[in-house]
Amino acid sequence: MSSFVQSEFFHNYTRSTSAILGSALMVGFVLAVTAGPFLVSQNPYDIAGLNLMDSYKPPFWMDGGDARFLLGTDGQGRDVWASILYGARISLFIGLVAMVASCVIGTFLGLVAGFYGGIIDSVIMRIADIQLSFPSILIALFLMSAVGTGVDKVLIALTAVGWVVYARTVRGTTLSEIKKEYVQAAKVAGLPNAKIIRKHVLPNVMTPLIVIATIQVGTFVLIEASLSFLGVGVPITQPSLGLLIKNGFDVLFSGLWWTSVFPGLAIMALVFGINLFGDFLRDELNPRLK
Repeated sequence: MSSFVQSEFFHNYTRSTSAILGSALMVGFVLAVTAGPFLVSQNPYDIAGLNLMDSYKPPFWMDGGDARFLLGTDGQGRDVWASILYGARISLFIGLVAMVASCVIGTFLGLVAGFYGGIIDSVIMRIADIQLSFPSILIALFLMSAVGTGVDKVLIALTAVGWVVYARTVRGTTLSEIKKEYVQAAKVAGLPNAKIIRKHVLPNVMTPLIVIATIQVGTFVLIEASLSFLGVGVPITQPSLGLLIKNGFDVLFSGLWWTSVFPGLAIMALVFGINLFGDFLRDELNPRLK
């Protein structure tokens, strides 16, 4: 632990306002969604605990507000603050799981393409090139329209659009690594290809993957929110922040702005924090920027 505290990375982190702010926002979100049920008195998706007489109450500081509902309520009488905490759990879960799945699949395909080359490399990279010619949200929207809604369907769609960036990055790094003497020596020594990839090539491609994975969580949160806003994401029984924005957007121009604005601010804060920390990692882990 002392060696980490004395490292250049930690030294630069403690002097980077953006990195500290970004990590604080991320940690705050994780703690909030983890402790969500203990921070609110209402489960916004327990129908028995809702009262339609509480619908569309404004935030507590406005006329007609209620101290029980800090950020007001929506059309079903659900506490907006409680809905944000519960919805953020789904959004973060989708972002993290889809990132891990994309990283695993993309890294595997990138290693195979870069190490073996030939027809395998050509097929994988041509598929990647075709996919990159379309916007990610358009591909995800098409997949969701084909397979239906649900958290599992969203995870499949996000993984399908997210693996490409890992595959291309890992392939490029692998092509560089396999030309180095230590890899050539391992081949001459007769080590199996799988062992060479696992022990010699994979550790050297991890640095850019850490940066990509960090930023991609925020990207996936935004894509999932867009899908849910368009009505093809998560169902109403498993609400995410995007679905909360959609529900509030229907009455946004009726003066009931809080039902949509606060969930939108929550997404903005989360993605902003992730991007700030991701930018710091990019600068610190990229030797070309040293």
